[in-house]
Amino acid sequence: MIYFDNAATGGFKPDSVISAAHAAMQFCANPGRSGHKLSLACLERVYAVRKILCDFLGGYSYDRVVFTKNCTEALNIAILGVIKSGDEVVTTVAEHNSVLRPLEYLKGKGVKVSYAPLDGEGDIDLTTLATLVTPKTKAVIITLASNVTGTAPDIKKLRSLIGDEILLICDGAQACGHIEINMKSLGIDALAVAGHKGMLGIQGSGALLFSERFNPSPVLFGGTGSESYNLKMPDFYPDALESGTLSYPAIVSLGEGALYLQQNLCENMQKTEQMCAFLRENCVKIFTVFSHSKPNPFGILALSLENMQSELAAFTLSEEFSICVRGGLHCAPKMHESLSSDGLIRVSVSPFNTMGECEKFIEAIKILAQRGSVGGV
Repeated sequence: MIYFDNAATGGFKPDSVISAAHAAMQFCANPGRSGHKLSLACLERVYAVRKILCDFLGGYSYDRVVFTKNCTEALNIAILGVIKSGDEVVTTVAEHNSVLRPLEYLKGKGVKVSYAPLDGEGDIDLTTLATLVTPKTKAVIITLASNVTGTAPDIKKLRSLIGDEILLICDGAQACGHIEINMKSLGIDALAVAGHKGMLGIQGSGALLFSERFNPSPVLFGGTGSESYNLKMPDFYPDALESGTLSYPAIVSLGEGALYLQQNLCENMQKTEQMCAFLRENCVKIFTVFSHSKPNPFGILALSLENMQSELAAFTLSEEFSICVRGGLHCAPKMHESLSSDGLIRVSVSPFNTMGECEKFIEAIKILAQRGSVGGV
């Protein structure tokens, strides 16, 4: 089986990540919920991972690293915890539903939302985005890399365009672990992280990192192990945003993923971009195959076959060629609308894939293109 669906979830993990998660599942306690030695040892390990993530992503302080079960939860905390009735928000058509749906909910609560378009090259139009910002705009919410095409905005340029006062919330699901990110130098106020993709952690891992001026209110209420006498949530971070038992195996796996990336990020980035470029270069040579992506370090390549629906192509690649890709709208409906697409084949490679696997995919897509040109499968 060739796994080219890494943008959905990373298919391969370093040995250190697997070992850490396995050890945590064999024997662990509830971090911070008891005073015995094992609980405290787990709590110390969780705190160590906060430090690792903060340092790796250029965060502001360790206590402003909050663990979540995925990037969607992190984005919901960032958006619903800060944006209130009467606020104005600017976002883009390239966003995932984990941004679009919370904002759609808030529109019903009196929040005004504006959407920046794509430019003629299929990139997010930052110049137009800046014109949508008004004195009432509270936050700009933007992806660091499109989950559909891999297009990535210049965040430093964006910050200069919108000024220093507006909050900048970034969806890092497809970018974290693939490129170097420093929140402080880029001016990012809140960064939502998917642990199970480029960060190499297991499923169930995610995080939200945020600045000193970004103060989200809780969106989930429950036990924290602190201030148990208080019927209100604690007013300090991270406890204010971490209700219930943390997923200790997922957290330690995320920490090991970040440590691995500290040593391998540049090499991984180069390899991923090379494979992405190789796939694109050879796929566009095939008659009736069209690419909607440029080579990128996120490993994302969006393709369409002229006479074959993307879901059918993805199904056939799986059933006949044992190649895993994704077809459809990829939870980003406004992006597809902007691309005039009713679905795309998304190929997403990781540094654990090989050029040999890329060559096999190219041969398979040639066969599908030939079938499509004579009326389909």
